[in-house]
Amino acid sequence: MSSAVLTAVGLRKTYGTTPALTCADFAISAGETVAVMGPSGSGKSTLLHCLAGIVPPDAGTIMYGGSELSALSDADRSALRRSEFGFIFQFGQLVPELTCLENVALPLRLAGHNRREAERAAMPWLERLEVTDLADKRPGEVSGGQGQRVAVARALVTEPRVIFADEPTGALDSLNGEHVMKLLIRAAQTTKAAVVLVTHEPRVAAYADREIVVRDGRTRGAEETA
Repeated sequence: MSSAVLTAVGLRKTYGTTPALTCADFAISAGETVAVMGPSGSGKSTLLHCLAGIVPPDAGTIMYGGSELSALSDADRSALRRSEFGFIFQFGQLVPELTCLENVALPLRLAGHNRREAERAAMPWLERLEVTDLADKRPGEVSGGQGQRVAVARALVTEPRVIFADEPTGALDSLNGEHVMKLLIRAAQTTKAAVVLVTHEPRVAAYADREIVVRDGRTRGAEETA
């Protein structure tokens, strides 16, 4: 894809003697949602971690913003993850000591904004995710679905170019999962963020523009595996 914001070609990754990725390709454009599917242990989470610059591949190239991720320093990759990449995990991973508003504002605080500026910018994202009333509550005082919406707001507060969502509804019941996905996709579309959505659930993958399947460390378009 010439318009792709993030691309990967020929990724390989082995842990010890266990191959996680054997030949994985990937591309995603701004504003696009791509679902990465596959059975447990197929390599889909490893693919996400490589694309996000969390773990380096053993071979292959990952291009973002005209630069190869592996050529960037650890500090530069960390800066990308703070500002241009957003992350949503299965269990939210909110900081329990902070209020929900403080959790959403945290990426901005880490980027150097003062508390007042960060919280002022965070509040509209709580509104978009329909959890404004939770601003002063701590994660232990809210439901799983509410907490995941706060986590989505936190991922989006810096208006990242790419959002990595790793089983974002895996800990939720179907009703809450549907609600979180609708709000996530709607919010991402407002900023034209690309969404890399790792899931094993077809109902979640249905929110994506297209699907790829990871099997035995290799990627295929969903139509190729049908």
